[in-house]
Amino acid sequence: MQHPEYGCLYIVATPIGNSADLSPRGRKILEEADLIAAEDTRRSMVLLNKLEIRNRLVSNHKYNEHGKANWFVEQMQAGKNVAVITDAGTPCISDPGNELIRAAVAADIRVIGIPGCCAAVNALAVSGFDLSSFAFLGFFPRENAERLRLLKLMRQDRSTRTFALYESPKRIMSFVDFMIEAEACCNLCLMNDMTKLHEMSFRGTPSEVKDQLLAKGNYEKGEYAIVLELEEDYRYQKQEHLVSPEAMIVDAMIGGRDVKTAIAAVLEDQNNSYSKNELKAAALRLKRLFEE
Repeated sequence: MQHPEYGCLYIVATPIGNSADLSPRGRKILEEADLIAAEDTRRSMVLLNKLEIRNRLVSNHKYNEHGKANWFVEQMQAGKNVAVITDAGTPCISDPGNELIRAAVAADIRVIGIPGCCAAVNALAVSGFDLSSFAFLGFFPRENAERLRLLKLMRQDRSTRTFALYESPKRIMSFVDFMIEAEACCNLCLMNDMTKLHEMSFRGTPSEVKDQLLAKGNYEKGEYAIVLELEEDYRYQKQEHLVSPEAMIVDAMIGGRDVKTAIAAVLEDQNNSYSKNELKAAALRLKRLFEE
């Protein structure tokens, strides 16, 4: 049961570049809320000043979100309304917000979404790819082994061949180079600085997109949202049988490797589909088995 005397938690989507994209309802909530929980108060202040909104900002970023959630809940239990915003776009989509929402739900506080901009959804909408189904993957991994694992999982996914993800401008060329080196048969749509004056899109195979980025010159500026569509023939036609992670670790240890080195070797194996954490858990199970 939700308590009528409690305040509400509003999840407010903010513009991803063009401040005119904030909905009238979103503006009203931000003006009238008792508190605004912001990922970065400095960046949010720039947006609110531009919109001539004067309100109290309280930080709610990934490093303090867990501890701060209880404080926000206490404020709402006292009758105050709290609006959650991120630096740009919809909170919780690769941004803070989940911990606070969970705490509010657990305390029977009403949670209301104020829809609006989302970089991933906007990129999907303009990609021109098959959107009968898609998957959002968040930020692309940094480590090569994790990248290979993710690509394999994408090829194994029988529910969709279209994927949306984010990448830093400093790593965008590394992402494209990885796709080229992995000989990934796919088409890309890279959206840069969406909704801003100099918005650009880069489309084609990984090699074609690399040529377009090099032609642009200053491609290491502005955020990137990526939509990737695998070619049908590149997808695995059936789910391959997976060897247990314990068996892969034991096999890698043959020859004198220790557990840590064996895990690293398995992660580099293109036939592996397990994450580092899954392999560590398997190694712990093996240790317990041999101790018994």
